Amino acid sequence: MTLAARQCADRQLSDSHPADSGLTDPQVADRHDSRHLVILPGWALGVTPLEPLANALGQRLPGWEITLLDYATLDAPEGGRLAGHDVDTWLAALERALPDGAWLCGWSLGGMLATALAARRVARTPGLISLAANACFVARPGWQTAMAVETFDAFRQGYQQAPVRTLGRFAQLVVQGGETQRPRRVRSARELAAAGAQTPPDQALAGLALLEALDLRARLGRLSVPQLHLFAADDALVPCGACDAVAECLPASGRAERIAAAGHAFPLARATETAERIATFITSSRAERADAGGQP
Repeated sequence: MTLAARQCADRQLSDSHPADSGLTDPQVADRHDSRHLVILPGWALGVTPLEPLANALGQRLPGWEITLLDYATLDAPEGGRLAGHDVDTWLAALERALPDGAWLCGWSLGGMLATALAARRVARTPGLISLAANACFVARPGWQTAMAVETFDAFRQGYQQAPVRTLGRFAQLVVQGGETQRPRRVRSARELAAAGAQTPPDQALAGLALLEALDLRARLGRLSVPQLHLFAADDALVPCGACDAVAECLPASGRAERIAAAGHAFPLARATETAERIATFITSSRAERADAGGQP
């Protein structure tokens, strides 16, 4: 198993293939036998908090490559660190960095980006798992199971004016709802805030722009690959009702499940359980595909 965040930055993949190239490429069948899972992190917290999940997945998926992608390794089209506010620019950067055939997984913002990338790649993605990721992070007409616009705007303004204090408050919201013992919850929030302090402010602001812009409702319905979307019942950032709302967007191949007594940080606080759910889903999806006459 590897946490090869930097390996992804070294891979140079072509942008020239059309979105549906997997439908005619004779190598697509082999890609469905991929044993590579890429995990995209949440907003501003980096990859370190997700390492326990990656390690647990490595134990449950022997022989698989588990990659935690660090956004800091992504390059902007003009060179330098990627910090633009355009969704398509981020998706193009992820497209260049990640190999065809990789299963995509992501936490929060990472789950939203993984979903958008899966829709862009079509048959070149064998499956998708999102963790505490809404279809729209910010409420909009037709999607009210999300953060209120006023709350989001106030948070962004707070980060611009007092990033350290705002990251501390954000970390408290992330751990809320899961850990019942206050000393442990306080320690977890401090660790997350310290991780967030390592994120360049321009990239954090870019992440907020992505959270505001992404609308995945239509893309979720068009995805034909196996999908698993896990939500927390006591999430302070993604309303509990988002699980049912996302489920209504999904085709027959998609599943949305709610984890009881869990908060936004369930992939961290309950890494073993989360890894078990992911590994079971991947294994069963591959078995169903093999039973249907395709590659696993």
